[in-house]
Amino acid sequence: MRSLRLRLILAATAWCLVGFAVGGYVLSTLFAEYVQRSLDNRLVALLEAVVAGSGSIGDGQVSLLRPPSDGRFEQPFSGLYWQIDGSSGPVGRSRSLWDQALPTPAAPPLLRDVAGPSEQQLRVAARWVALPQVKDRHLFQLAADRAESAAEVARFNRLLAWALGAVGIGLLLALVLQVRLALRPLDAMRRALADIRAGRAERLAGVYPTEVAPLAGELNALLEHNDQVLERARTQAGNLAHALKTPLAILTNEAGASEGPLADLVTRQAAEMRGQVERQLARARAAGAAGTLRGRTELAPVLDRLLRAMRQLYAGRGLALEATGAENAVFAGERQDLEEMLGNLLDNACKWTRSRVQVGVSVERGRLQICVDDDGEGLSHDERAMVLQRGARLDENRPGSGLGLSITAELAELYGGSLVLDEAPSGGLRARLDLPAA
Repeated sequence: MRSLRLRLILAATAWCLVGFAVGGYVLSTLFAEYVQRSLDNRLVALLEAVVAGSGSIGDGQVSLLRPPSDGRFEQPFSGLYWQIDGSSGPVGRSRSLWDQALPTPAAPPLLRDVAGPSEQQLRVAARWVALPQVKDRHLFQLAADRAESAAEVARFNRLLAWALGAVGIGLLLALVLQVRLALRPLDAMRRALADIRAGRAERLAGVYPTEVAPLAGELNALLEHNDQVLERARTQAGNLAHALKTPLAILTNEAGASEGPLADLVTRQAAEMRGQVERQLARARAAGAAGTLRGRTELAPVLDRLLRAMRQLYAGRGLALEATGAENAVFAGERQDLEEMLGNLLDNACKWTRSRVQVGVSVERGRLQICVDDDGEGLSHDERAMVLQRGARLDENRPGSGLGLSITAELAELYGGSLVLDEAPSGGLRARLDLPAA
């Protein structure tokens, strides 16, 4: 029930079902009462006709002088009957009763229901009548089978059910369409937010209905506030870095101009502090960028620029640097973070390779896979785990601070990715970088 669309449809469907059930019941009841009244009126009219057609035949005897014209009174058990009862019993009845008789209570109501011949359910109109020249009163009864009226009501109920069902399906389809149209602005807002997250837009654009427009305005205000906070954080981090680098450079220069254990200690600690500053700056920048909604960097231009830089930097070694699969790859993050991660991996591969560095790029299920392979001596399993630790270096004679791979791993982790070191097909080291794809 988290779906707003489903809630609206189910609630409206429930109310429609209740309304149709109540409406159907009321209509069915009213029609049944109408059929009942029609039957009663017809019985009373036929009863009056039987009374009017009756008279004395002498000696106080009563007989039906003018029988009703309906032929069913002559057909046995046809469902339409008349009967005249005196004080001593029936004195006349229709041939349709055959050898049966209607019950004769002492004081019957004008209309009642009784059981008739052949298990028929009869509706009976009865009246005590005193005829001229007849001493005693006589009970005139006229009965009709209720089956025809019940069938008429059942037929009406079936038609009513089909009609209400058709109307209900039509209303349900109209309701689904109405809900879809009403919630379309929210779908448009969702797509606009997806464009912002993917880096294709910076703000929610478009005209929204009055009920949704305030939400769009608040989201745009939130995005602007987030940009301002992030920019202030980056500025403060940069200011702090510059404030620390100058004293560290002075300490390093002074220590380099001196000799002795203290100078060596100051030089090592200053280098350690400089590495810490660079590392924390990278973490702060990546943490802020990973929380933004608009990170989007095409991989191919960044990779081409880094490869050109590496060819120039290691021109004396004649290394072959190749890249494949980067044409349509897009990183969901900041450009400078991607440059730092790829730069560290390429620089490390160029330091240790013999002749070739190959970069393979692929996009799988929304993830960006970047493999940097070299054909150097490679690393053992324990060495791979050690080089990912902060400041770890396997060869102190090679340039570097030992922070490149650890910074890359931490940056990838901040973006929800990872850095894994493995054996390359050429026998060297493979650095596999997993990052979110835009």
